[in-house]
Amino acid sequence: MRQADAAAVAALIRAAFGMKSVATHPPPSAVQETDENVLAELATGGGACAVVGDRVVGSLLWHREPRGLYIGRLSVAREARNVGVAQGLIAAAEIACRSISLARLLLSTRLVLSDNRRLFARCGFVENREYAHMGYPHPTAVDMEKSVS
Repeated sequence: MRQADAAAVAALIRAAFGMKSVATHPPPSAVQETDENVLAELATGGGACAVVGDRVVGSLLWHREPRGLYIGRLSVAREARNVGVAQGLIAAAEIACRSISLARLLLSTRLVLSDNRRLFARCGFVENREYAHMGYPHPTAVDMEKSVS
């Protein structure tokens, strides 16, 4: 992903997170993603894009954490879904993870997004901790990780 992709990536993130199959509570902050936030994430971490022609149809951002490389904001345009774009972006994150000598990919997803949880499980992620967003009395999300060593 290049800095020049920030506006297209932010727009894709807003669109993709805005069309979730199930309503999430609290609402995802990703629906308010900005070019500036994407640029900041690139400056402190990195990311990958899937491009068809001159259009960004998939994106994934990442940053280093003590336990591994955290991936987030996985977004795929509606017309590019179910053809391996998400898996390709995760594979790019695995390469980035290994290139900086980290042993695992980390992510969080909402518990109610069973399609996302199945996708990540198919990509080799395992669920390891449920947690509640601030102000919620019950778990709303789950952390997942994948060994890439």
